[in-house]
Amino acid sequence: MKLQKDKWESILLNDIAEITSSKRIFYSEYVFEGVPFFRSKEIIDRYNKRESKSELFIKEERFNEIKSKFGAPEKDDILLTAVGTIGIPYLVKETDYFYFKDGNLVWFRKPNKDLIRAEFLYMLIQSSFGQEKFKSISSGTAQSALTIKGLKNIQIPLPPLEEQKQIAALFQSIETAMEQVDGQVQHLKALQKTLVNGLLNKEPEFGNLLSSKNCIPSTFGEIAECDKKYPEHEKEVERFVGLEYIEADTFQLQGWGEIANGTTFSKRFAAGDVLFGKRRAYLKKVAVADFDGICSGDILVIRAKAKKMLQGLLPYYISADTFIQHAVSTSAGSLSPRTKWKDLAELEVSIPDIKTQEKILEVLQQLDNTVNQLKQQKTTLKNLKQKLLNEILSEP
Repeated sequence: MKLQKDKWESILLNDIAEITSSKRIFYSEYVFEGVPFFRSKEIIDRYNKRESKSELFIKEERFNEIKSKFGAPEKDDILLTAVGTIGIPYLVKETDYFYFKDGNLVWFRKPNKDLIRAEFLYMLIQSSFGQEKFKSISSGTAQSALTIKGLKNIQIPLPPLEEQKQIAALFQSIETAMEQVDGQVQHLKALQKTLVNGLLNKEPEFGNLLSSKNCIPSTFGEIAECDKKYPEHEKEVERFVGLEYIEADTFQLQGWGEIANGTTFSKRFAAGDVLFGKRRAYLKKVAVADFDGICSGDILVIRAKAKKMLQGLLPYYISADTFIQHAVSTSAGSLSPRTKWKDLAELEVSIPDIKTQEKILEVLQQLDNTVNQLKQQKTTLKNLKQKLLNEILSEP
């Protein structure tokens, strides 16, 4: 790509689009169905390619009333997070149909097609040039915030439309490659989920590896134990884990706290133990500890019984829908329901012999390894995209 940056112009954001803030909708207007709200959270989720589904709605007639008075986002408009995590953009698609929940978004309305392509502006915002400009005009002590006045006065580099088209096409190709990787990851995770769920069927299934001949009826309490003390618990530990450090759909801890900084936790766990969130079990919080430490009382520390179950296979069984549903059905408490190990231990399962377990674990781990390799590919593409953004979309 040959760019003639010496011929690029400089223009105010105010001259290429109408910049306004979103309008606040009051809580009294929330309903259970209708037109979905669009919040800063949805923008951040969509930008990071996470599943995003609004749970807040207003009546369609109210939406039409607001739309006629204030307008509503249309194709090629850009929404921008303006409070807290600032500068995250979202390019509106033709199929989007929503309105705003609050005033924490900036709205670039109807970018002038004679001056700028919406895809180019979307990429420019993501570049280090755009992000540094936003930081320079942000204000606030408790949390950063962008002002409409500050945004209107930002000068941006403006290539000719043909060069904008070339730049947008380059980054769109990278975005498409990232989306394809995401699709492969989702497909493999769905396949793995189907296989894992089959393990806890009344008649267990896992391809041709399982049959009534190599599965023995059992209960969860017969194959695993919970919150037991082991010799390794005598070791010195420095880190603790709360529920906030465990997420669904991944067995990896998302962080930890330092005991030296203070904690009331005292329950011990060792590397390799399975940590399961017994509070609000529907959140499906399952992780495998990769260090020795202590954890919240709302976390069950589970370990497979020798010669009964492979420790490596245990987290897959615990993440299966049948186990989670049993945990939810045995939970008590209205505001913060919790299950108990004695109830989980009664769950009936059929367990294959150790040699078959080894074959099953190998398949599941191969799927995990492939997913991790694909995620690394996406990280590489993401880094390439950001590097090119910073190199290309800087001031001439």
